[in-house]
Amino acid sequence: MLKAEELINIRRELHQIPELGYQEVKTQRYLLDQIHLLPQQFLTVETWKTGIFVFVKGLNSSETIGYRADIDGLPIEEQTSYQNFKSLHAGAMHACGHDLHMTIALGVLSYFASNQPKQNCLFIFQPAEEGPGGAKQMLESEQLKKWKLDKIIALHIAPELPVGTIATKTGMLFANTSELFITLKGKGGHAAYPHTANDMVVASSHLVTQLQTIIARNVNPLDAGVITIGVIKGGTKQNIIAETATIEGTIRTRSIETMKKIKERIEALVRGLEVGFDCSISIDYGANYCQVYNDEKETTSFIDFATNKESINLLICDEAMTGEDFGYFLEEIPGFMFWLGVDSAYGLHDARLEPNEQAIPFAVDTIIEYIKEL
Repeated sequence: MLKAEELINIRRELHQIPELGYQEVKTQRYLLDQIHLLPQQFLTVETWKTGIFVFVKGLNSSETIGYRADIDGLPIEEQTSYQNFKSLHAGAMHACGHDLHMTIALGVLSYFASNQPKQNCLFIFQPAEEGPGGAKQMLESEQLKKWKLDKIIALHIAPELPVGTIATKTGMLFANTSELFITLKGKGGHAAYPHTANDMVVASSHLVTQLQTIIARNVNPLDAGVITIGVIKGGTKQNIIAETATIEGTIRTRSIETMKKIKERIEALVRGLEVGFDCSISIDYGANYCQVYNDEKETTSFIDFATNKESINLLICDEAMTGEDFGYFLEEIPGFMFWLGVDSAYGLHDARLEPNEQAIPFAVDTIIEYIKEL
């Protein structure tokens, strides 16, 4: 079994090679190299695109347990204080903790490669969680279908929680999410002759303001929804009226019905804006992730396990507006996700995220003990 210092070194090496969705070539190679160093007696290793399946044959199995770790990074330029293991890939960073997720999965796998589990286990190293959504495509693959998972488990780091803390709940843990890409096209022109052009910087500004009214005036205050616009691009020079503009954002809701309603309102506002500004507007919803909905039986089993462990500080948390394509696994396979405390001053998707690495051996030991009890 990999020791704590070996796991921390693996995390640091993975941290240096973040790659975006379906580009995780170096990451896949690194993981395969680590897996091939383990005893192979109980293992079957298969690749899928840039992901990996590792099947561990159980000693006296009555079911097959899945454990999923996501492997992609984010398009963020790192700003951590790390001296020796910053990202070597310009403009890319493991700013969502997937370097820890992979390391923890390798740690658990290393134990069961040497200590045959009672139940069959399938370790899933999944690409493209941050987009365009590798979980759904993995679920549809013939490789995954042949193993017929009975339950599935995953974790996500929680920067705001201390090491030693696990947080989860039955039912909805993460929200329904959708990307949002809007392109506006009008007529460019000279800044001195605005009457001859249709300015898409002005049009996009109006649209961003109107989008916020959807949450304020179309979503039940007792429900929950979020529209966040993270990017606006338009224009090429200060004295040229912009012919095109683009808006990029995200939609998050507690319910599928609210997601549908928000999209209907976006499309209605866009139709009005096309008339008002004499332009054409297109909408692309990009990757859409369903909610992460924890199975009551499986989650309660884990909660009971964690409650009885002195080493674990268990919290029953509220749902979050976070998005995660692990929800697609949970639509088809009973299971759960939990938050793992990593005690960072900066949050998820922050260029300064610095998780406490002591969370790695804690998580490895916790997951091993839980799987052994199943």
